[in-house]
Amino acid sequence: MDSPENLKNIIRGILAIHQEYSLPVIFPMHPRTRKMVEQFNISLCGISVIEPTGFFEFLQLESNARLILTDSGGVQEESCILGVPCVTLRNTTERPETIEVGANVLAGTDAQRIVDAASRMLFVKKEWQNPYGDGKAGVRIVSICCGATSG
Repeated sequence: MDSPENLKNIIRGILAIHQEYSLPVIFPMHPRTRKMVEQFNISLCGISVIEPTGFFEFLQLESNARLILTDSGGVQEESCILGVPCVTLRNTTERPETIEVGANVLAGTDAQRIVDAASRMLFVKKEWQNPYGDGKAGVRIVSICCGATSG
């Protein structure tokens, strides 16, 4: 995030969500983002900044979240699979299927659009169909492989 205005707007939006809904905000901050926050002198008061986590620790955070805000395509997929509503802090996504099923919404970097998107997604019914399958591909593969070798 090289634009100080975009980063400031995102943080403003996150803080507004925190204040409006009294939700804790946990931000596993990438070192590059931390550098930009310091360089642009952006206040993070009200946000619990933690070091980046490992994959499994991050999945644990995601699975226990009420809402995920991200600019990561992979996190958009994970939140959809985990059944956690997502707000994407970009204007485009390479994961349109998450939007199509209702698990994700694009908010861009405007603080008010972020708040509006979060307000919508916090109360969305988590009944979307997982567009990435049923999670049983491995079982089917083993079944096919074992069945193919035994006959």
